[in-house]
Amino acid sequence: MPRLTSLLDTGSAAFAANVARMSERLAEVRTLEQKVREESASKRDKFEKRGQLLPRERVARLLDRGSDFIEFATLAGLGMHDDDGSTSVLGGGSIIGIGTVSGKRCVVMASDSAIKGGTIPPMGLKKSLRAQEIARDNRLPLLYLVESGGANLIYQSEIFIEGGRSFANQARLSAAGIPQIAVVHGASTAGGAYLPGLSDYVILVRGRSSIYLAGPPLVKAAIGEDVDEESLGGAETHAGVTGLGEYLCEDDAHALAMAREVMDKLNWNAVACPRSGIPGTQSAAAPTFSSPHFPAGELMGLVPADEREPYDVREVIARLVDASDFLEFKATYGSDTICGHARLHGHTVGILGNNGPIQPNGSTKAAQFIQLCDQSNTPLIFLQNTTGYMVGSVAERAGAIKHGSKMIQAVANARVPKLTVVLGGSYGAGNYGMCGRGFDPRFIFSWPSARTAVMGAAQAAKVMEIVGRAKLERAGQPANEAALAAMSEGLRLRLEKESSVLFGTARMWDDGIIDPRDTRRVLGFCLDVIAEGAARQLNPNSFGVARF
Repeated sequence: MPRLTSLLDTGSAAFAANVARMSERLAEVRTLEQKVREESASKRDKFEKRGQLLPRERVARLLDRGSDFIEFATLAGLGMHDDDGSTSVLGGGSIIGIGTVSGKRCVVMASDSAIKGGTIPPMGLKKSLRAQEIARDNRLPLLYLVESGGANLIYQSEIFIEGGRSFANQARLSAAGIPQIAVVHGASTAGGAYLPGLSDYVILVRGRSSIYLAGPPLVKAAIGEDVDEESLGGAETHAGVTGLGEYLCEDDAHALAMAREVMDKLNWNAVACPRSGIPGTQSAAAPTFSSPHFPAGELMGLVPADEREPYDVREVIARLVDASDFLEFKATYGSDTICGHARLHGHTVGILGNNGPIQPNGSTKAAQFIQLCDQSNTPLIFLQNTTGYMVGSVAERAGAIKHGSKMIQAVANARVPKLTVVLGGSYGAGNYGMCGRGFDPRFIFSWPSARTAVMGAAQAAKVMEIVGRAKLERAGQPANEAALAAMSEGLRLRLEKESSVLFGTARMWDDGIIDPRDTRRVLGFCLDVIAEGAARQLNPNSFGVARF
């Protein structure tokens, strides 16, 4: 395949300004993520007195030493509910990601019980549902590290109905043949009691685990019975009386070692993708591939500090794909929309990117390319940076709606895995045609420079100003220019905030904000996960595994 060249001037003042702006944005993200970790770590003394590990220490102890862990939705709920977005940053009250346990890739979902007792806020629930979705779509075992007071009752109206979906997901995952292991480090009460109940394997910690539908105070109030926690639903009760627990351990470390032991004994990777390079698979030999010919560090300076300035997405592709080789599809047709074939970490992929608005001929080109990749079972990578579909009389008469619809239909119906990275703008229906969250990409990430909205803030404010003025004119009233200007500016500022990458990641419009320099590694990891899942043979049954 032809090797991409680069026109990027890494010695220019513009490049330096771009790097500085991207670094500033990235530092803001990392500072907020650090606040989540600090909030959790601030309870260290309390956990140590109880003989417990902190939640992030549990995750680290569970994973294979030195293995990768891709964490998702690190800033879910930022600025929402009890998360103030500045001093008290909670990360959705949980830790979710993909890592390797006993040589087998798994989804890990841990209650961050050092933050508000692990109670679940609305976005924390959405984060949990996303973890289950990732496990389902990629055929990955799911390990729950549980210690939670259940739903945050202050927000019960936003949690209760949708919370039932998490239980349904557990039942369906078990029936699909996807193992679920729950390590109960502390409380798992009320509705949360069903989380271990619906898991395939339950590991308990003596003197710490408690699983019951109603605690001692509620039992006393409801039926007048005096009962202690252990008799009602402690670790020994569930290990020896109810049979809810399969394994009884002495402390957190022992319980995590037991989870690793259970995972080790599962016949899971026998038919995994032989190119995975994971110990225990048919072939532990890591795949070989060539690195890009341009340094990943240069990705920090590709996006202009001024968001109105364009850049060539081929410069990004050249720093992502193996050997910087990219076979461009219809290069001179619909040239604002870039399509082509490449390899990334040895995986054959189709790539779509934007060099401006999506023109009608760009839509037809993209639709054809997507269908061709679907025909050859080639995963698709979307690199978003677009103001949307082109507007105006020329575009409309060229069939913008008709051809744009073809592209959207192709994206929606393509059966191959789709991965999306929002590099810059993701505006209007361009978000849809380039596989935004609403089109169920297998994974979707954002750069710190990303923006997502129905249109640009300045354009939206101007539209509303024009509409407001026209309304006054129709009513025969004079336009108050100062009032219209104030309204327009207020709207612009609000939409600027609502289109920011932090606003979007708080609402899980993406799976997380990544360092541009990590893009190739993250995409390669996800492609490995997808390939392994596709090769894995499950053993489904009708109703999942139930205890008797």
